[in-house]
Amino acid sequence: MTSATAAARPPRPLVADGYEKALAAGAMLLSGVVLVALVRGRSHWGEVPALVWAHLATIAVALALTPVMLLRRRGDAPHRALGKLWVGAMFLTAVITFWVRQSNPGHFSFIHIISLYVVVAAPMVWWTAATRRIESHRRYVRGMVTGALLIAGFFTLPFGRMLGTWLFG
Repeated sequence: MTSATAAARPPRPLVADGYEKALAAGAMLLSGVVLVALVRGRSHWGEVPALVWAHLATIAVALALTPVMLLRRRGDAPHRALGKLWVGAMFLTAVITFWVRQSNPGHFSFIHIISLYVVVAAPMVWWTAATRRIESHRRYVRGMVTGALLIAGFFTLPFGRMLGTWLFG
């Protein structure tokens, strides 16, 4: 039996709305900025620890998949397969950050709070999709893209951080 509120409110379509289109655009923009920073910093690549490269690789996968996942058809087999890859990349990215503390050696930073969120939210993204809780799934995805991908990503650009130094230096 459905409640009167649920009956009065039709389910949201499985297509990208304006906010998801903006998130996709933000992921594309951030991908481009990271790529430019990496190219500009190529003379320093040998100084970058392997763990930081692993972090960059996992985040690159998540950034590349984000617009695809938000803008393409949803609920089909490719969406599920790419979604598992995206969730895995986000989860690994978050876990790796606990060992990457370049800007504050030996200490955690504000960004590590976001990493804790992702460690909890990434499995929830998968679980809500697997159990067909589509509205919850959509909220978790939007939250992770907004906070853990875009906001945290743009916080890597200020001066003093590796990508920011490469980009603006």
